Amino acid sequence: MSGIRPARRWQPAFYPFKKEKFGRRLLAKTELLIKGPLFGCRMCGNCLLQETAFICPMECPKGMRNGPCGGITQEKNCYIDETRKCIWYAIYKRALTTGREEKLLEVLPPLDWDKTGTETWGDVIRQVRKTGTARFIKGLFSKDDDTRAKNWDSVFKAIRQPEWWNGDSEYHPAGYTEPVSGLEARLRNGEFVIATEVTPPLSADSAKLIHGIELVKPYVAAVNFTDASSANPKMSSLACCKVANDLHTEPVLQIAARDTTRTGLQCEVIGAGQFGVKNILCVTGDSPRVGPLPTSDLNFVDIDSVQMLWMLRRMRDEGIYLDGRKMKYPPKYFLGAATSPFASDPVLQAIRDQKKVNAGAQFFQTNIVFEPEGVDLWLEELDKRNVLGRAFILMGVTPLKNYKVARYLHDNVPGVFLPEKILDRIEKAGNGESEEGILIALEFIDSIKNKKGINGIHLMTLGWESVVERIVKDAGLTDHRSR
Repeated sequence: MSGIRPARRWQPAFYPFKKEKFGRRLLAKTELLIKGPLFGCRMCGNCLLQETAFICPMECPKGMRNGPCGGITQEKNCYIDETRKCIWYAIYKRALTTGREEKLLEVLPPLDWDKTGTETWGDVIRQVRKTGTARFIKGLFSKDDDTRAKNWDSVFKAIRQPEWWNGDSEYHPAGYTEPVSGLEARLRNGEFVIATEVTPPLSADSAKLIHGIELVKPYVAAVNFTDASSANPKMSSLACCKVANDLHTEPVLQIAARDTTRTGLQCEVIGAGQFGVKNILCVTGDSPRVGPLPTSDLNFVDIDSVQMLWMLRRMRDEGIYLDGRKMKYPPKYFLGAATSPFASDPVLQAIRDQKKVNAGAQFFQTNIVFEPEGVDLWLEELDKRNVLGRAFILMGVTPLKNYKVARYLHDNVPGVFLPEKILDRIEKAGNGESEEGILIALEFIDSIKNKKGINGIHLMTLGWESVVERIVKDAGLTDHRSR
Protein backbone atom coordinates (compact mmCIF):
# COMPACT_ATOMS: atom_id res chain seq x y z
CA MET A 1 0.00 0.00 0.00
CA SER A 2 1.45 3.36 -1.01
CA GLY A 3 1.83 6.42 1.15
CA ILE A 4 -0.63 8.28 -1.07
CA ARG A 5 -3.22 5.55 -0.86
CA PRO A 6 -2.84 3.77 2.51
CA ALA A 7 -5.94 1.57 2.06
CA ARG A 8 -7.31 -0.50 -0.76
CA ARG A 9 -10.44 0.66 -2.52
CA TRP A 10 -13.57 -0.43 -0.67
CA GLN A 11 -15.83 -0.53 -3.74
CA PRO A 12 -15.65 0.34 -7.46
CA ALA A 13 -16.09 3.91 -8.65
CA PHE A 14 -19.59 5.33 -9.01
CA TYR A 15 -21.37 5.62 -12.32
CA PRO A 16 -23.39 8.78 -13.01
CA PHE A 17 -27.16 8.61 -12.58
CA LYS A 18 -27.74 10.48 -15.83
CA LYS A 19 -26.20 10.54 -19.29
CA GLU A 20 -23.34 13.03 -19.51
CA LYS A 21 -22.04 14.83 -22.59
CA PHE A 22 -19.12 13.18 -24.37
CA GLY A 23 -16.63 15.83 -23.21
CA ARG A 24 -17.57 15.35 -19.54
CA ARG A 25 -17.51 11.56 -19.88
CA LEU A 26 -14.02 11.75 -21.39
CA LEU A 27 -12.82 14.07 -18.63
CA ALA A 28 -14.32 11.77 -15.99
CA LYS A 29 -12.54 8.74 -17.47
CA THR A 30 -9.25 10.65 -17.47
CA GLU A 31 -9.75 11.80 -13.88
CA LEU A 32 -10.52 8.26 -12.72
CA LEU A 33 -7.55 6.87 -14.64
CA ILE A 34 -5.22 9.15 -12.67
CA LYS A 35 -6.91 9.52 -9.28
CA GLY A 36 -8.05 5.89 -9.07
CA PRO A 37 -4.58 4.30 -8.73
CA LEU A 38 -3.23 7.23 -6.71
CA PHE A 39 -6.03 7.80 -4.20
CA GLY A 40 -8.52 4.96 -4.59
CA CYS A 41 -10.91 7.56 -6.04
CA ARG A 42 -14.58 6.52 -6.24
CA MET A 43 -15.63 9.57 -8.28
CA CYS A 44 -17.91 10.92 -5.55
CA GLY A 45 -18.33 14.21 -7.43
CA ASN A 46 -17.29 16.30 -4.41
CA CYS A 47 -13.55 15.76 -3.91
CA LEU A 48 -12.29 16.45 -0.37
CA LEU A 49 -8.60 15.58 -0.81
CA GLN A 50 -7.55 19.16 -0.08
CA GLU A 51 -9.00 18.90 3.43
CA THR A 52 -8.13 15.30 4.27
CA ALA A 53 -4.34 15.35 3.83
CA PHE A 54 -4.69 13.95 0.28
CA ILE A 55 -6.07 10.64 1.54
CA CYS A 56 -9.54 9.90 0.17
CA PRO A 57 -12.09 9.45 3.02
CA MET A 58 -14.34 7.53 0.64
CA GLU A 59 -12.14 4.52 1.30
CA CYS A 60 -13.89 4.29 4.68
CA PRO A 61 -16.52 1.49 4.55
CA LYS A 62 -19.00 3.81 6.26
CA GLY A 63 -18.12 6.68 3.93
CA MET A 64 -17.34 8.92 6.92
CA ARG A 65 -16.50 12.36 5.51
CA ASN A 66 -15.89 14.25 8.76
CA GLY A 67 -13.71 11.96 10.84
CA PRO A 68 -13.65 8.40 12.19
CA CYS A 69 -16.53 6.57 13.80
CA GLY A 70 -16.36 5.57 17.46
CA GLY A 71 -15.51 2.00 16.51
CA ILE A 72 -11.76 2.47 16.26
CA THR A 73 -9.55 1.80 19.24
CA GLN A 74 -6.11 3.35 18.78
CA GLU A 75 -4.39 1.77 15.76
CA LYS A 76 -6.48 -1.37 15.52
CA ASN A 77 -7.92 -2.36 12.16
CA CYS A 78 -11.33 -1.27 10.90
CA TYR A 79 -13.96 -3.38 12.64
CA ILE A 80 -15.99 -3.65 9.43
CA ASP A 81 -13.06 -4.78 7.28
CA GLU A 82 -10.38 -6.22 9.54
CA THR A 83 -7.90 -6.57 6.66
CA ARG A 84 -7.01 -2.88 6.81
CA LYS A 85 -6.32 0.05 9.09
CA CYS A 86 -8.83 2.81 9.80
CA ILE A 87 -8.52 5.28 6.91
CA TRP A 88 -9.32 8.22 9.17
CA TYR A 89 -6.55 7.30 11.56
CA ALA A 90 -4.19 7.53 8.57
CA ILE A 91 -5.68 10.91 7.63
CA TYR A 92 -5.24 12.25 11.16
CA LYS A 93 -1.67 11.04 11.48
CA ARG A 94 -0.63 12.57 8.16
CA ALA A 95 -2.43 15.82 8.93
CA LEU A 96 -0.49 16.10 12.21
CA THR A 97 2.79 15.28 10.48
CA THR A 98 2.25 17.89 7.75
CA GLY A 99 0.77 20.58 10.01
CA ARG A 100 -2.67 20.37 8.39
CA GLU A 101 -4.68 19.23 11.43
CA GLU A 102 -6.71 22.45 11.65
CA LYS A 103 -8.09 21.78 8.18
CA LEU A 104 -9.81 18.71 9.60
CA LEU A 105 -12.18 21.00 11.55
CA GLU A 106 -14.12 22.14 8.50
CA VAL A 107 -17.58 20.56 8.43
CA LEU A 108 -17.73 18.82 5.06
CA PRO A 109 -20.99 18.16 3.20
CA PRO A 110 -22.71 14.87 2.41
CA LEU A 111 -22.74 13.66 -1.17
CA ASP A 112 -24.87 15.34 -3.79
CA TRP A 113 -25.98 12.14 -5.50
CA ASP A 114 -26.76 14.05 -8.68
CA LYS A 115 -22.99 14.57 -9.03
CA THR A 116 -21.70 11.12 -8.08
CA GLY A 117 -19.87 9.42 -10.90
CA THR A 118 -19.10 12.73 -12.59
CA GLU A 119 -15.80 14.58 -12.86
CA THR A 120 -14.56 17.31 -10.54
CA TRP A 121 -11.80 18.76 -12.70
CA GLY A 122 -14.31 20.58 -14.89
CA ASP A 123 -15.68 22.28 -11.77
CA VAL A 124 -12.13 23.38 -10.90
CA ILE A 125 -11.57 24.82 -14.37
CA ARG A 126 -14.88 26.69 -14.30
CA GLN A 127 -14.19 28.09 -10.83
CA VAL A 128 -10.68 29.22 -11.86
CA ARG A 129 -12.22 31.11 -14.76
CA LYS A 130 -14.82 32.63 -12.44
CA THR A 131 -12.10 33.76 -10.04
CA GLY A 132 -9.88 34.95 -12.86
CA THR A 133 -7.30 32.64 -14.43
CA ALA A 134 -4.43 35.17 -14.39
CA ARG A 135 -5.26 36.26 -10.86
CA PHE A 136 -5.40 32.66 -9.63
CA ILE A 137 -2.07 31.68 -11.22
CA LYS A 138 -0.43 34.83 -9.85
CA GLY A 139 -1.76 34.03 -6.38
CA LEU A 140 -0.15 30.59 -6.44
CA PHE A 141 3.28 32.20 -6.53
CA SER A 142 2.64 34.79 -3.82
CA LYS A 143 5.25 34.91 -1.06
CA ASP A 144 2.55 35.57 1.54
CA ASP A 145 1.11 32.37 3.06
CA ASP A 146 -2.29 33.93 3.79
CA THR A 147 -2.61 35.24 0.24
CA ARG A 148 -1.80 31.83 -1.20
CA ALA A 149 -4.30 30.14 1.14
CA LYS A 150 -7.10 32.59 0.26
CA ASN A 151 -6.30 32.23 -3.42
CA TRP A 152 -6.49 28.43 -3.15
CA ASP A 153 -9.75 28.57 -1.20
CA SER A 154 -11.30 30.94 -3.77
CA VAL A 155 -11.42 27.92 -6.07
CA PHE A 156 -11.48 24.76 -4.00
CA LYS A 157 -13.63 25.85 -1.05
CA ALA A 158 -16.28 27.08 -3.44
CA ILE A 159 -16.35 23.58 -4.95
CA ARG A 160 -16.35 21.48 -1.76
CA GLN A 161 -18.81 23.79 0.08
CA PRO A 162 -21.92 24.22 -2.10
CA GLU A 163 -24.38 26.98 -1.21
CA TRP A 164 -26.87 24.51 0.28
CA TRP A 165 -24.25 23.50 2.88
CA ASN A 166 -21.76 26.34 3.58
CA GLY A 167 -19.77 24.38 6.12
CA ASP A 168 -16.92 26.00 8.01
CA SER A 169 -14.53 25.38 10.91
CA GLU A 170 -15.99 27.96 13.29
CA TYR A 171 -17.81 27.47 16.59
CA HIS A 172 -21.57 28.09 16.36
CA PRO A 173 -23.20 28.63 19.76
CA ALA A 174 -26.90 27.92 20.18
CA GLY A 175 -29.14 30.65 18.84
CA TYR A 176 -31.33 30.83 21.95
CA THR A 177 -30.82 31.90 25.57
CA GLU A 178 -33.28 30.02 27.82
CA PRO A 179 -32.88 26.22 28.30
CA VAL A 180 -35.21 24.19 26.10
CA SER A 181 -35.19 21.04 28.24
CA GLY A 182 -34.95 20.02 31.87
CA LEU A 183 -31.63 18.30 31.20
CA GLU A 184 -30.16 21.46 29.74
CA ALA A 185 -31.50 23.55 32.65
CA ARG A 186 -29.86 21.27 35.23
CA LEU A 187 -26.53 21.28 33.43
CA ARG A 188 -26.59 25.06 33.09
CA ASN A 189 -27.36 25.34 36.81
CA GLY A 190 -24.15 23.47 37.64
CA GLU A 191 -25.72 20.23 38.85
CA PHE A 192 -23.73 17.02 38.59
CA VAL A 193 -26.27 15.26 36.41
CA ILE A 194 -27.10 11.56 36.27
CA ALA A 195 -28.59 10.20 33.06
CA THR A 196 -29.18 6.58 32.18
CA GLU A 197 -30.42 4.22 29.49
CA VAL A 198 -33.42 1.92 29.50
CA THR A 199 -33.17 -0.84 26.94
CA PRO A 200 -35.92 -0.68 24.28
CA PRO A 201 -38.02 -3.85 24.17
CA LEU A 202 -37.67 -6.47 21.45
CA SER A 203 -41.43 -6.71 21.02
CA ALA A 204 -44.50 -4.47 20.87
CA ASP A 205 -45.24 -5.05 24.58
CA SER A 206 -44.19 -1.94 26.52
CA ALA A 207 -44.72 -3.37 30.03
CA LYS A 208 -41.03 -4.07 30.61
CA LEU A 209 -40.11 -0.67 29.19
CA ILE A 210 -42.52 1.07 31.56
CA HIS A 211 -41.19 -0.94 34.49
CA GLY A 212 -37.61 0.02 33.63
CA ILE A 213 -38.50 3.71 33.36
CA GLU A 214 -40.32 3.64 36.69
CA LEU A 215 -37.27 2.00 38.35
CA VAL A 216 -34.83 4.73 37.29
CA LYS A 217 -37.14 7.75 37.22
CA PRO A 218 -36.56 8.95 40.81
CA TYR A 219 -32.77 8.95 40.46
CA VAL A 220 -31.94 10.46 37.06
CA ALA A 221 -32.36 13.69 35.13
CA ALA A 222 -33.01 12.03 31.79
CA VAL A 223 -33.40 8.61 30.19
CA ASN A 224 -31.76 7.73 26.88
CA PHE A 225 -33.20 5.16 24.47
CA THR A 226 -30.82 3.60 21.98
CA ASP A 227 -31.62 3.48 18.29
CA ALA A 228 -31.18 -0.18 17.32
CA SER A 229 -27.83 -0.56 19.10
CA SER A 230 -25.52 -3.17 17.58
CA ALA A 231 -27.71 -2.89 14.45
CA ASN A 232 -30.27 -5.07 16.25
CA PRO A 233 -33.96 -4.16 15.62
CA LYS A 234 -35.91 -3.09 18.71
CA MET A 235 -38.70 -0.68 19.56
CA SER A 236 -37.81 2.71 18.04
CA SER A 237 -36.17 5.35 20.18
CA LEU A 238 -38.93 7.82 19.29
CA ALA A 239 -41.67 5.45 20.50
CA CYS A 240 -39.77 4.85 23.77
CA CYS A 241 -39.41 8.61 24.23
CA LYS A 242 -43.18 9.00 23.88
CA VAL A 243 -43.73 6.36 26.58
CA ALA A 244 -41.22 8.09 28.88
CA ASN A 245 -42.78 11.50 28.36
CA ASP A 246 -46.21 10.11 29.20
CA LEU A 247 -44.66 8.87 32.47
CA HIS A 248 -43.33 12.39 33.17
CA THR A 249 -39.74 11.28 32.61
CA GLU A 250 -37.44 13.38 30.44
CA PRO A 251 -36.33 11.41 27.38
CA VAL A 252 -33.25 11.64 25.18
CA LEU A 253 -33.97 10.68 21.57
CA GLN A 254 -31.11 8.84 19.92
CA ILE A 255 -30.87 8.94 16.13
CA ALA A 256 -28.38 6.67 14.35
CA ALA A 257 -27.11 7.82 10.97
CA ARG A 258 -26.88 4.18 9.89
CA ASP A 259 -30.65 3.96 9.31
CA THR A 260 -31.33 7.63 8.55
CA THR A 261 -31.37 9.67 5.37
CA ARG A 262 -31.12 13.44 5.28
CA THR A 263 -34.84 13.60 4.42
CA GLY A 264 -35.82 11.19 7.19
CA LEU A 265 -33.75 13.10 9.76
CA GLN A 266 -35.48 16.39 9.07
CA CYS A 267 -38.90 14.75 9.21
CA GLU A 268 -38.17 12.93 12.47
CA VAL A 269 -36.92 15.94 14.43
CA ILE A 270 -39.85 18.07 13.30
CA GLY A 271 -42.21 15.36 14.57
CA ALA A 272 -40.25 14.58 17.74
CA GLY A 273 -41.29 17.83 19.37
CA GLN A 274 -44.92 16.72 19.16
CA PHE A 275 -44.03 13.88 21.55
CA GLY A 276 -42.36 16.20 24.05
CA VAL A 277 -38.82 15.32 22.95
CA LYS A 278 -36.36 18.15 23.62
CA ASN A 279 -33.04 16.27 23.84
CA ILE A 280 -31.53 14.68 20.72
CA LEU A 281 -28.36 12.59 20.60
CA CYS A 282 -26.76 12.18 17.16
CA VAL A 283 -24.69 9.03 16.60
CA THR A 284 -23.31 7.31 13.53
CA GLY A 285 -24.45 3.89 14.72
CA ASP A 286 -22.88 0.43 14.66
CA SER A 287 -22.36 -1.14 11.27
CA PRO A 288 -24.74 -3.94 10.18
CA ARG A 289 -21.55 -6.03 10.22
CA VAL A 290 -22.06 -6.49 13.99
CA GLY A 291 -25.81 -7.04 13.68
CA PRO A 292 -27.87 -10.17 13.08
CA LEU A 293 -27.96 -12.13 9.84
CA PRO A 294 -28.81 -11.63 7.08
CA THR A 295 -26.52 -8.60 6.94
CA SER A 296 -28.26 -5.44 5.74
CA ASP A 297 -26.87 -2.67 3.54
CA LEU A 298 -23.12 -2.21 4.10
CA ASN A 299 -22.90 0.81 1.84
CA PHE A 300 -21.88 3.99 3.58
CA VAL A 301 -24.20 6.27 5.53
CA ASP A 302 -26.13 9.06 3.79
CA ILE A 303 -25.10 11.51 6.49
CA ASP A 304 -22.64 11.15 9.36
CA SER A 305 -23.12 12.39 12.93
CA VAL A 306 -21.27 15.67 12.31
CA GLN A 307 -23.46 16.41 9.31
CA MET A 308 -26.53 15.56 11.40
CA LEU A 309 -25.50 18.11 14.01
CA TRP A 310 -24.84 20.77 11.36
CA MET A 311 -28.24 20.24 9.75
CA LEU A 312 -30.18 20.18 13.02
CA ARG A 313 -28.43 23.26 14.41
CA ARG A 314 -29.32 25.22 11.28
CA MET A 315 -32.91 23.98 11.37
CA ARG A 316 -33.24 25.15 14.98
CA ASP A 317 -31.26 28.40 14.91
CA GLU A 318 -31.73 29.56 11.32
CA GLY A 319 -35.14 28.02 10.66
CA ILE A 320 -34.13 26.42 7.36
CA TYR A 321 -34.29 22.99 5.83
CA LEU A 322 -31.24 21.56 4.07
CA ASP A 323 -32.50 22.85 0.72
CA GLY A 324 -32.81 26.39 2.09
CA ARG A 325 -36.59 26.47 2.55
CA LYS A 326 -37.67 28.60 5.49
CA MET A 327 -39.95 27.28 8.22
CA LYS A 328 -42.31 29.50 10.19
CA TYR A 329 -41.97 27.62 13.48
CA PRO A 330 -38.51 26.03 13.86
CA PRO A 331 -38.15 23.10 16.29
CA LYS A 332 -36.39 23.56 19.62
CA TYR A 333 -34.05 20.96 21.08
CA PHE A 334 -30.85 20.41 23.07
CA LEU A 335 -28.29 18.75 20.79
CA GLY A 336 -25.93 16.01 21.91
CA ALA A 337 -23.25 13.80 20.42
CA ALA A 338 -21.41 10.64 21.36
CA THR A 339 -17.67 10.43 21.89
CA SER A 340 -15.14 7.72 22.70
CA PRO A 341 -12.27 9.22 24.75
CA PHE A 342 -10.01 6.21 24.08
CA ALA A 343 -11.00 5.49 20.48
CA SER A 344 -7.97 7.38 19.22
CA ASP A 345 -4.92 9.28 20.39
CA PRO A 346 -6.18 12.05 22.77
CA VAL A 347 -4.88 14.77 20.42
CA LEU A 348 -6.76 13.30 17.48
CA GLN A 349 -9.90 12.56 19.48
CA ALA A 350 -10.00 16.17 20.68
CA ILE A 351 -10.01 17.37 17.05
CA ARG A 352 -12.97 15.12 16.32
CA ASP A 353 -14.84 16.33 19.40
CA GLN A 354 -14.12 20.00 18.68
CA LYS A 355 -15.56 19.52 15.21
CA LYS A 356 -18.78 18.14 16.70
CA VAL A 357 -19.05 21.08 19.10
CA ASN A 358 -18.40 23.54 16.28
CA ALA A 359 -21.14 21.84 14.26
CA GLY A 360 -23.69 22.14 17.06
CA ALA A 361 -23.14 19.60 19.86
CA GLN A 362 -24.06 21.08 23.26
CA PHE A 363 -23.45 17.96 25.34
CA PHE A 364 -21.49 14.72 25.05
CA GLN A 365 -22.33 11.24 26.24
CA THR A 366 -19.15 9.19 26.17
CA ASN A 367 -18.75 5.54 25.41
CA ILE A 368 -18.14 3.21 28.36
CA VAL A 369 -14.93 4.23 30.15
CA PHE A 370 -12.96 2.28 32.77
CA GLU A 371 -9.66 4.19 32.99
CA PRO A 372 -9.81 7.49 34.94
CA GLU A 373 -6.11 8.08 34.24
CA GLY A 374 -6.70 8.30 30.49
CA VAL A 375 -9.62 10.69 30.98
CA ASP A 376 -7.22 13.38 32.19
CA LEU A 377 -5.20 13.28 28.96
CA TRP A 378 -8.35 13.61 26.88
CA LEU A 379 -9.69 16.49 29.01
CA GLU A 380 -6.39 18.33 28.72
CA GLU A 381 -6.56 18.19 24.94
CA LEU A 382 -10.19 19.37 24.98
CA ASP A 383 -9.19 22.23 27.25
CA LYS A 384 -6.45 23.29 24.83
CA ARG A 385 -9.08 23.50 22.11
CA ASN A 386 -11.50 25.52 24.27
CA VAL A 387 -14.12 22.77 24.18
CA LEU A 388 -14.72 22.28 27.91
CA GLY A 389 -16.62 25.52 28.34
CA ARG A 390 -18.70 24.95 25.24
CA ALA A 391 -20.16 21.48 25.78
CA PHE A 392 -21.28 19.51 28.83
CA ILE A 393 -19.74 16.06 29.31
CA LEU A 394 -21.52 13.03 30.76
CA MET A 395 -19.06 10.17 31.31
CA GLY A 396 -20.23 6.71 30.31
CA VAL A 397 -20.25 4.26 33.23
CA THR A 398 -21.49 0.68 33.31
CA PRO A 399 -21.72 -1.76 36.25
CA LEU A 400 -20.46 -5.10 34.94
CA LYS A 401 -22.92 -7.83 35.88
CA ASN A 402 -20.51 -10.70 35.29
CA TYR A 403 -17.33 -11.76 33.52
CA LYS A 404 -19.23 -12.90 30.44
CA VAL A 405 -20.64 -9.40 29.93
CA ALA A 406 -17.21 -7.84 30.51
CA ARG A 407 -15.58 -10.16 27.98
CA TYR A 408 -18.32 -9.52 25.42
CA LEU A 409 -17.96 -5.75 25.71
CA HIS A 410 -14.20 -5.95 25.31
CA ASP A 411 -14.20 -8.38 22.39
CA ASN A 412 -17.30 -7.42 20.42
CA VAL A 413 -18.44 -3.83 21.02
CA PRO A 414 -16.67 -1.33 18.74
CA GLY A 415 -14.85 1.43 20.61
CA VAL A 416 -15.03 -0.25 24.04
CA PHE A 417 -11.81 -1.28 25.78
CA LEU A 418 -11.52 -2.96 29.18
CA PRO A 419 -8.08 -2.94 30.85
CA GLU A 420 -6.72 -6.35 31.86
CA LYS A 421 -6.86 -5.36 35.53
CA ILE A 422 -10.64 -4.86 35.27
CA LEU A 423 -11.15 -8.15 33.46
CA ASP A 424 -9.01 -9.92 36.07
CA ARG A 425 -10.99 -8.43 38.97
CA ILE A 426 -14.31 -9.60 37.54
CA GLU A 427 -12.99 -13.03 36.63
CA LYS A 428 -11.48 -13.64 40.07
CA ALA A 429 -14.59 -12.44 41.91
CA GLY A 430 -16.34 -15.75 41.33
CA ASN A 431 -19.88 -15.74 42.70
CA GLY A 432 -19.44 -12.12 43.73
CA GLU A 433 -18.77 -10.84 40.22
CA SER A 434 -21.87 -8.62 40.06
CA GLU A 435 -20.91 -6.98 43.37
CA GLU A 436 -17.38 -6.49 42.08
CA GLY A 437 -18.79 -4.87 38.93
CA ILE A 438 -20.76 -2.40 41.06
CA LEU A 439 -17.67 -1.57 43.13
CA ILE A 440 -15.64 -0.91 39.99
CA ALA A 441 -18.33 1.47 38.72
CA LEU A 442 -18.48 3.26 42.10
CA GLU A 443 -14.68 3.63 42.19
CA PHE A 444 -14.69 5.14 38.72
CA ILE A 445 -17.47 7.59 39.58
CA ASP A 446 -15.61 8.68 42.71
CA SER A 447 -12.45 9.29 40.68
CA ILE A 448 -14.07 11.52 38.05
CA LYS A 449 -16.97 13.31 39.73
CA ASN A 450 -14.85 16.27 40.82
CA LYS A 451 -12.79 16.63 37.66
CA LYS A 452 -12.96 19.93 35.81
CA GLY A 453 -15.03 19.54 32.67
CA ILE A 454 -17.03 16.50 33.82
CA ASN A 455 -20.66 17.53 34.30
CA GLY A 456 -22.24 14.20 35.14
CA ILE A 457 -22.42 10.52 34.38
CA HIS A 458 -24.36 8.47 31.88
CA LEU A 459 -25.19 5.09 33.41
CA MET A 460 -25.37 2.36 30.78
CA THR A 461 -27.01 -0.53 32.60
CA LEU A 462 -27.27 -2.95 29.65
CA GLY A 463 -30.71 -4.04 30.82
CA TRP A 464 -29.83 -3.99 34.54
CA GLU A 465 -32.04 -0.99 35.39
CA SER A 466 -32.57 -2.10 38.99
CA VAL A 467 -28.94 -1.27 39.80
CA VAL A 468 -29.38 2.46 39.17
CA GLU A 469 -30.76 3.16 42.64
CA ARG A 470 -27.81 1.39 44.30
CA ILE A 471 -25.21 3.19 42.16
CA VAL A 472 -26.71 6.65 42.68
CA LYS A 473 -27.15 6.22 46.46
CA ASP A 474 -23.79 4.58 47.15
CA ALA A 475 -22.00 7.19 45.02
CA GLY A 476 -23.59 9.94 47.12
CA LEU A 477 -25.35 11.50 44.15
CA THR A 478 -28.93 11.47 45.36
CA ASP A 479 -28.98 15.24 45.76
CA HIS A 480 -27.58 15.96 42.24
CA ARG A 481 -25.33 18.37 44.06
CA SER A 482 -24.24 21.71 42.60
CA ARG A 483 -20.59 22.62 42.20
